[in-house]
Amino acid sequence: MGFSYVEINDDTNIKVMGIGGAGGNAVNNMIDSGLSGVEFIVANTDNQALKISKADYKIQLGEELAKGRGAGANPQKGRNAALENVEEIRTLLNGNDPDKKATDMVFITAGMGGGTGTGAAPVVAEICKELGILTVAVVSKPFEFEGKGRMKKAEVGIEELRTVTDTLITIPNERLMSLAEEDELMVEMFLKADEVLNHSVKGISDLIMVPGYVNLDFTDVETIMAQSGAALMGIGVASGENRALEAAESAIFHPLLEEVSIKGARGVLLNISSNRNITMKEMKTVTKRIADEVGGENEIIWGQTIDESMGDEIRITVVATGIGQEHAVEDPKVNYLRRATEQTSQTGGRSNRSTAIARGTVRSVTDDDKQKEWQDDVNTVIVAHPKVSNDDGRNHHENANIPAYPDIESDQENLDIPTFLRRSTK
Repeated sequence: MGFSYVEINDDTNIKVMGIGGAGGNAVNNMIDSGLSGVEFIVANTDNQALKISKADYKIQLGEELAKGRGAGANPQKGRNAALENVEEIRTLLNGNDPDKKATDMVFITAGMGGGTGTGAAPVVAEICKELGILTVAVVSKPFEFEGKGRMKKAEVGIEELRTVTDTLITIPNERLMSLAEEDELMVEMFLKADEVLNHSVKGISDLIMVPGYVNLDFTDVETIMAQSGAALMGIGVASGENRALEAAESAIFHPLLEEVSIKGARGVLLNISSNRNITMKEMKTVTKRIADEVGGENEIIWGQTIDESMGDEIRITVVATGIGQEHAVEDPKVNYLRRATEQTSQTGGRSNRSTAIARGTVRSVTDDDKQKEWQDDVNTVIVAHPKVSNDDGRNHHENANIPAYPDIESDQENLDIPTFLRRSTK
């Protein structure tokens, strides 16, 4: 495996969209960390949270419905709030400036289990899908102490996101406990989760945007991440004599990952970040260790980016996609939600996606569909997404079938973490 110099592709348009309180906090922390080369958007029903956001663009969701006061831990309210802003979201993602490139890739980040993030994130993802945008969601699951009700709602939201995103990465907050001291502040624990998100976005965007000995372009990333389903993301940092192997091992067994392995992953995206002193032997050590762990002959696309600020450290970012899939097949659940026409996209300034989802294909469920209703892991039937809009642009969510989230009023175990705890202070 040799080194190659490739002209950098710097016109790829990548956006990071934080939805709800947790998503907005993650965006602020990414901005504070100096992440560049992407545009930041936040969307929230809570007007106060929007006021402290540092994002380039802000969307107040459901101004009429929520009146700027949040979704009250009710995902259905969060969904309906997002449906009020469909055209605004679509315009922002699709590009309303003829001199500005439309969006190629969107990272959606949100906390699952609350109201706005859980309910609105799938609406945003579906809009991205209709526009043919490569869509990656990185979301968190609640702590166990937040209650079974919140966890059930999170699982429903995650399952719904799975049907409308290309790649879904889940960060279980409970794993933060293993990384924290007993007296560690809550804010610091949430920052650890945001750090994982930061490195996942940075690791992928740097492969496209930052010069290195081995550069990738957007098509390489798309090959691994498009329609890939569940994914794992691991980060490893090490220094010293055995830094290459130690960093690779840390990435493979990252403590914030779910209890699944990258073995058998359908595809792997690998970013090796270091200063210019990395050796060929170290490159080989990293790529061989990752390949050995994945096994088989599945595709591994890797690149190397230069970051002189790292000193003696080496950072490995691994995104393994198609977890648990022997073959790339469309999730049958999606068939009830849409009948998508595969087409070659050559228009609108976006990258040429070989399997772009045709816009306007969301339809209502028929009687035949209802005979094939499916249940998710928490025995909640999701019949269909609400229509995002009809041909005249008006929202139609009043009578739409939506996920049957656990009853908000009767759920006594739902514990909302106060907003001030989820906001990091600088």
